[in-house]
Amino acid sequence: MCALRIAFMGTPDFAVPVLDALRSSSHEVVCVYTQPPRPKGRGQQVQPSPVHQYADDHNIPVYTPKSLKKEQQQAEFAGHNLDVAIVAAYGLILPKAVLDAPRYGCLNIHASLLPRWRGASPIQHAILSGDEETGITIMQMDEGLDTGPMILKRAVKIRPQTTAQSLHDELAGLGSAVIEEVMNKLVEEGGLELELQDDDLSTYAPLLTKDDGRIDWNKSAEEIDRHIRALNPWPGVWSENDGKRLKIQTASVTPVSDYPDHIGSLCGEGDPAGTILSKDGLVVCGGRTILQITKVQPQNAKAMDFVSAINGGTIKPGDKFL
Repeated sequence: MCALRIAFMGTPDFAVPVLDALRSSSHEVVCVYTQPPRPKGRGQQVQPSPVHQYADDHNIPVYTPKSLKKEQQQAEFAGHNLDVAIVAAYGLILPKAVLDAPRYGCLNIHASLLPRWRGASPIQHAILSGDEETGITIMQMDEGLDTGPMILKRAVKIRPQTTAQSLHDELAGLGSAVIEEVMNKLVEEGGLELELQDDDLSTYAPLLTKDDGRIDWNKSAEEIDRHIRALNPWPGVWSENDGKRLKIQTASVTPVSDYPDHIGSLCGEGDPAGTILSKDGLVVCGGRTILQITKVQPQNAKAMDFVSAINGGTIKPGDKFL
């Protein structure tokens, strides 16, 4: 089997398993393209991306252009004499000159079952929307946003306990597991069978911001539970109590019938949505539903279980989250 000359283009942790699989395959990773080093953490020290660090550790040449729109950068990319470029959460728009430079173009590993959840945050939006499954799509890139023809799909279930982090890790592993299959098929058949996307079925997953983490307690416990699972660890889910922000890290949906009548009767009637009912974390939500919060992080403090927050005076039964 002839080895393909590959450029890998990716930036975050999600992309590292794919790069590792390509490096360990029979093909040659000629170079890596990733986002430039940026300040991170409380100290704001400039750090390379996870993909950059992996490439350095394995002596793979790294390129970190801020853009690929200039002719000089496009000529440099074309000069690698590539068979194919593999893209996974790179974060830069690829101009047509870059898309067309490799012999077989650029293939993207996208973390959804396209055409559902095109865009920057497909993992989070799949959980937020209550989807029963999502997966990986490998697609031939074009100039649109995740609009190119599809090559391969693999699905995974979204379970009641699935979080953005657990789904991220599962899909990253899945992408790394199937990419060599696609590369080998490309060599054996000299091309790939393509399936056009149905644009009428497309949905869009925009980039999330910190403001998206604010809880609307008028939503049902099921919706808020999905919100918490979808947006942790980033951008994080939060509410306000006594003028201070409280991050909510874990919770579970609790049937009203599981609790005494005097608690269940409060839900959606006597107390407004967002009211803390008990010291073990029961909170009124919209639609006569109850959420049990189990782990929180008060402002300027470490994460703790809900009971510890109660005992420490951070919150108390009868308070109302805003």
